Amino acid sequence: MEFAKIFQSQKEFFNTHQTKDVAFRKETLLKLKDILKGNEQQLYDAIYKDFRKGTFDTFLTELNLVHKEINFFLKNLDKLARPKKVKTALSLQPGSSHIYADPLGVTLVIGAWNYPYQLTLVPLITSIAAGNTCVVKPSELPENTMRLLAELINTNFPSNYLYVAEGGIPETTELLKLRWNKIFFTGSPKVGQIVYEAAAKNLVPVTLELGGKSPAIVTKTANLEVAAKRIVWGKFLNGGQTCIAPDYLLVEESVKDKFLQLLKDKIEETGYIDGAEHYTSIINKRNYDRILSLITPGKIFCGGKHNEEMLYIEPTVLTNVTYNDAVMQEEIFGPVLPVVSFKNYDEALEKIINGEKPLAAYLFTNNDDEKDKLLNRVSFGGGCINDTLMQITSDYLPFGGVGNSGIGHYHGEFGFLTFSHQKSVIEKTTWGEPDWKYPPYSDKKMKWLKRVM
Repeated sequence: MEFAKIFQSQKEFFNTHQTKDVAFRKETLLKLKDILKGNEQQLYDAIYKDFRKGTFDTFLTELNLVHKEINFFLKNLDKLARPKKVKTALSLQPGSSHIYADPLGVTLVIGAWNYPYQLTLVPLITSIAAGNTCVVKPSELPENTMRLLAELINTNFPSNYLYVAEGGIPETTELLKLRWNKIFFTGSPKVGQIVYEAAAKNLVPVTLELGGKSPAIVTKTANLEVAAKRIVWGKFLNGGQTCIAPDYLLVEESVKDKFLQLLKDKIEETGYIDGAEHYTSIINKRNYDRILSLITPGKIFCGGKHNEEMLYIEPTVLTNVTYNDAVMQEEIFGPVLPVVSFKNYDEALEKIINGEKPLAAYLFTNNDDEKDKLLNRVSFGGGCINDTLMQITSDYLPFGGVGNSGIGHYHGEFGFLTFSHQKSVIEKTTWGEPDWKYPPYSDKKMKWLKRVM
């Protein structure tokens, strides 16, 4: 089926106003939830075939967050969709003021390969909750998950409402030519630029969820044992293929040696060995080769083993790394953790500030002054103090980047706002109106106007 026909059919269906009905939206979300639960084993099987992602990790980092998002909207959608009454300025009295959350219309969601369920379905769920129609383009790299999502959505929902488009770059290029009411993209900054440029030609609003080099900082005041455990988990989860994973580590010089040993110990405890069911493979040979090219053999502190047949790269920690090394020039997006030591905390922050704004930042410390400096000086999408990754799990926190790491937010109410237009409406009475805005004007009217505006 041609994408232009799908687009037109969704536009026509949206104009019937059926998607604006809150009960209809909730029925759709419940149906989607039942479909996902009823096909849970198929979802596990498909993603394991794509890059050996295990059942526990798939539930924890994918399906769990998808169901949480559905449950949030089932609980809160009535309130979110209700017109919101706000204060009315004195100059507009007598009257009332409201904000209406209008669905944007026909939307396009372009998902990412590293979390193919979560990063595709959560934006879809949000678009549904806001009252839109939606075409979804999953990443083609995890081919089995793409096909399964297409099967589950396209056989259970009419294409003029929800539709999953299969294919690769040519299909995405065709989709981007259409005049959507909203495009939501998750991926790399490089591809984000292409999406943004295509959207600009049609003045289509976009949300870009991108990435970057997200730092983790460990100071001498930190609980080093806890920091090592949480950094190892956050970095090597999903084979390091996480947009908000710690990309590199800044460790205070005085605790560097002790902390490196703790990192090594924690990695060994995790059992991320070749063939482990709980350790995800690299998505494809191209990324496997790219990641290996970033590993300088002489700088390996631990790890470094790899298996091309299984697309396995052992969790690897690099030391004696400088900011000029190749591994520090691009987002790693794999199980390689470069470690840079610092003596001066302020100078370490300046290095972050002078680079591109990261999607995430993590600080391990028990010093309030160090916390305040990070939060007040450094611009980043979101993060944690004394943990990693967990900011993404809350429906009550916005998730998104800033600058090169993204545009816009989603999750919970923030996603609802992203997929809605906030329509401002003043309703006036037809009695008792002051005549200050009507000619003829006078000094008396001017004095009155200055008092009330």
